[in-house]
Order: sequence, then C-alpha cells, then structure tokens
Amino acid sequence: MKSERPNALARFATSATRLLHDNRASRIYLALVAAVAVLVTVDTLFVHHDDASFAGVWLFALAAPTVFLFFAGGSQIGESFASSSAFGYVALIASVLIQAAAIGAFVRLLRDRTGHVRTPREA
Repeated sequence: MKSERPNALARFATSATRLLHDNRASRIYLALVAAVAVLVTVDTLFVHHDDASFAGVWLFALAAPTVFLFFAGGSQIGESFASSSAFGYVALIASVLIQAAAIGAFVRLLRDRTGHVRTPREA
C-alpha cells in the first residue's frame, strides 16, 4: 500500500535543499564560495610561489565560524583524524552547506515576518 504523502525524511531533505537554493542570498554565498575555490585551485596548481600562498585562507574565512567548530570537534576525536586533509575537505564543504542553509533560513524568517500584515485589535 503506497502512501500519497512523502515520508518524513523526504520532506526534511526537500525543505533543507530549498534553504540552499530557493533564495538569492544563499545562491550568492554559494557562488562566492565557488569563485574563491576556483581562485584557490588556480593559485595552487598554476602559480609558482617561493613561499606558501595564503589563498586558501580566503576559503576558510568564508566558511568561518562553523569550520572551526568542526576542527575543534575533530581534535576531540583524535589529532591525527583532525589533521587529515580528507577531514579538512569534508569539514569545509559541510560548513559551507550549513551556512548556506542558515542564510536561507534567515531569509525565509525575514520574508515571513515582513509578509505578515498586522491588523489592529478590535476594542
């Protein structure tokens, strides 16, 4: 027997993805992160530096503060785990997605609040 309503997990996934791409602010944030990621990749692969490049700092600045929460939690699990590059990439991607969803939720909150018309109470 099939249910006409989607299950709770599907509804949660649909609402979470809407927070990421359903508003302009989240899309601008994600586009900015993608542009900086391309800049970091080009700088890393094609530009020769005598010293280390600080281009990656911009990417972590866009992912702050949640990326630092991931690193703090990872260091509690184990120092070798938190210092691995795989953990760094996963933490960076998860941080950007969490922040894009938070921006989307904030925009939805503002949109719902400004769309609400107050009516004067009757005496």
